[in-house]
Amino acid sequence: MPFQTEEGGFETRPYGESNAGPLDVRAALKEGIARLRAAGVPSDTLAAELLLMHALGRDRTWVYTHPEYSLASGESEDYFALIARRAAGEPTQYLTGKQEFWGLEFEVTPAVLIPRPETEHVVEVALERLGERGIKINMKTGEPSPRLRVADVGTGSGCLAVALARELPHSEIVATDISAPALDVARRNAARHQVSDRIRFVQTNLLEGLHQSHPFDLIVSNPPYIARDEAASLPVEVREHEPHSALFGGPSGVEIYEQLIQQAGGLLGPGGILVLELGYNSADAVRKMLQADGHWANISVTNDLAGIPRVIAAECA
Repeated sequence: MPFQTEEGGFETRPYGESNAGPLDVRAALKEGIARLRAAGVPSDTLAAELLLMHALGRDRTWVYTHPEYSLASGESEDYFALIARRAAGEPTQYLTGKQEFWGLEFEVTPAVLIPRPETEHVVEVALERLGERGIKINMKTGEPSPRLRVADVGTGSGCLAVALARELPHSEIVATDISAPALDVARRNAARHQVSDRIRFVQTNLLEGLHQSHPFDLIVSNPPYIARDEAASLPVEVREHEPHSALFGGPSGVEIYEQLIQQAGGLLGPGGILVLELGYNSADAVRKMLQADGHWANISVTNDLAGIPRVIAAECA
């Protein structure tokens, strides 16, 4: 396959070969970066590194301590095939099949939304709002804390459910999603992190059909929140590869919040906590929904590291 040279022309050298023979790690990485940069891929260096690590089955330390290792022909073919797919728009995470979230490695496939670092704020806010209820042992009495009942709505890869299960060992979690393939991925991630026994996966739309003998203490969600008419403005790797059911929340992007807020109000007990990730510029609209609903108190908005309102939380009155 031809690729663009620095001078603007094209060469047809086979993947993984240079004029002097097979490429070593240093040269392969340099060429991978160049091809991604020429294609306008963001974070080209990181993507090239991750794809080389994946193709070689090695970690970053090995890659940078073995710069003179010569790639076998099969390794070169695999690597530059991945580079070509990334240059064409496929997300790096789908090519490697994994993404880190909350310090844990998660399997990801095109059936699920790729976990973003901003979504970790949902976990942070949930733990902060729970306070002492989130500690397994009562610090005053030494007795075990009451079992926490948690729901993760639209679980996708299961990143929120698994992270909360790890942080709250006295919790029982219901994780819902409308997509059966997404739930399959989430189940595998729960098994990977050894929390399957405390997470029940349910295929449903939001919280429809859920009945609890005891009310939930915490409901979290990263719901679809992008407006349909904003699709054309999304990066190609998002628009053409991530599941639309996990991206788009209706004509304006906030429609799904109203339904979720109403359902959560009927399933949370007094003092129960609702924590939702926010879409861009949606904080005011969602806050008004909570205020108008009449079930909610102590409403707060948390900004992400870029100063963008990212999470809204409220307490069931």
